[in-house]
Amino acid sequence: MNIAVCIKQVPATESKIKPAEDGLDIDRTGLSYVVNPYDEFGVEEALKIKEQVGEGKVTVISIGSDKTVEALRTCLAVGADEAIHIKDDALAKGDTYITALVLSVALKKGDYDIIFFGRQAIDDDSGAVGIQVAELMGLPHVAGINKFDLNAEGRTAIANRQIEGASEIVETSLPAIFTCQKELNEPRYASLPGIMKARQKPMTVWSLSDLELTAEDCGAEAAKVAIEKITSPPVREAGKKIEGDVPQAVAELVRLLREEAKVF
Repeated sequence: MNIAVCIKQVPATESKIKPAEDGLDIDRTGLSYVVNPYDEFGVEEALKIKEQVGEGKVTVISIGSDKTVEALRTCLAVGADEAIHIKDDALAKGDTYITALVLSVALKKGDYDIIFFGRQAIDDDSGAVGIQVAELMGLPHVAGINKFDLNAEGRTAIANRQIEGASEIVETSLPAIFTCQKELNEPRYASLPGIMKARQKPMTVWSLSDLELTAEDCGAEAAKVAIEKITSPPVREAGKKIEGDVPQAVAELVRLLREEAKVF
């Protein structure tokens, strides 16, 4: 069973995010980075499938700068077999479409039975890349899964996804793409031997030319979405404390809601 997991390196959840001076990106000064938490569910599920089947390979793939190597090494340390790092200066201003286009070309170079993505990345929360890759590759996909069962011999899979008020069960043939969310599994931690072995595992580096793509194909001009400006949310004003006994406080609250807040 040949499995690929596409991951993204994102700012750690405890990071304090603020816009950059040009308003076109976030200020990345001093930020610490982690593997996108939703992608960790994909890595864990891939490792579980490999253990279940008893053979196969798990490949982690990511697009990014030299710093992205840290995230890929983290995945290798928990058990992934190899990593592919796609880096090219032309990709710096791309959008989800550009990311999906590059990943779809890279994934076609491998004969993958299953491709996992996180449901969304916690930095932009778009939730689009996995679905766009499925469309570009012409593969079936199931989004936001929280349970996965493989029929390796029949080359099919059954995935559960939570919808409003119910659980939807989808059966699909393989190869297929799945995006992962919470409750799918509990990601494992890297062991010390795993961390040591990670440095010996293969990591392939590809540029756009290696994928037979050009800056015109994948640069900012080819993006479908343009960022006009990134701003911080407005500062919340302090609330009002209403003094007095209950009848007086209720009457004053009703007046403020009607006259100032104008909610009714």
